[in-house]
Amino acid sequence: MAVKRKPLIAGNWKMNGLTKDARALAGGLAKRMAKSKSPAFELLICPPAPLLDFCVNAVKGSGIKVGAQDCHTAEAGAHTGDVSASLLRDMGCGYVIVGHSERRSNHGETDKLVRAKAEAALTAGLKVIVCIGETLKQRNAGLTLNVNRQQLRASLPAGATASNTVIAYEPVWAIGTGKVATPNQAQEVHSAIRKSLKRKMGASEGDKTRVLYGGSMNPSNAAELLHLPDVDGGLIGGASLSVTDFWTIADAA
Repeated sequence: MAVKRKPLIAGNWKMNGLTKDARALAGGLAKRMAKSKSPAFELLICPPAPLLDFCVNAVKGSGIKVGAQDCHTAEAGAHTGDVSASLLRDMGCGYVIVGHSERRSNHGETDKLVRAKAEAALTAGLKVIVCIGETLKQRNAGLTLNVNRQQLRASLPAGATASNTVIAYEPVWAIGTGKVATPNQAQEVHSAIRKSLKRKMGASEGDKTRVLYGGSMNPSNAAELLHLPDVDGGLIGGASLSVTDFWTIADAA
């Protein structure tokens, strides 16, 4: 019997939004969530760090979760500009994203660092979304599955379980470009990730772990992608900045 995994629809706002935008986005989603009886999905928003407290309060009682876009490996210390996982937890966050391709490319983050951040997040009591994905050059060279298996193997934190860890497959060539992996391409990689998770975590935990698709998911393609057998939700970028678009994607789940 196939394992039932509750879809996670996560919005990564990236470096977008002021307080007025957060009020409209978080507040608008909270109103829609309040009208939805027993939604079949879990909804998560990940705003810029200065807006976290604002968003936690804006969605309080709605069932919407709030997460951060990154965290430091240390619990405290001389790390100017960084935020610890324990502080994120204290602020009311339930999740944190680690290893997004923009962090890997813009800040030179390695699999080893991503894993350390994920482990710090788990220690602090947060759930972690570990991002992996290949570049266009790697895909054209036929390295897609190898790259994703290697990133997963090296980035997956010790202590990862289906209840505290989510994997997000984000083909780098599809992030913010409007290009989207075809259903066959997405399912092929998600299936390979699932097999790797089963080998690493055990068959039961690997089968229960959610694997999200990221990379220009929008209202027009969400339903087709979300109904693939190994796609368990989405990590949404641009479309998460619109209440209507983001809710339409969630509703497709």
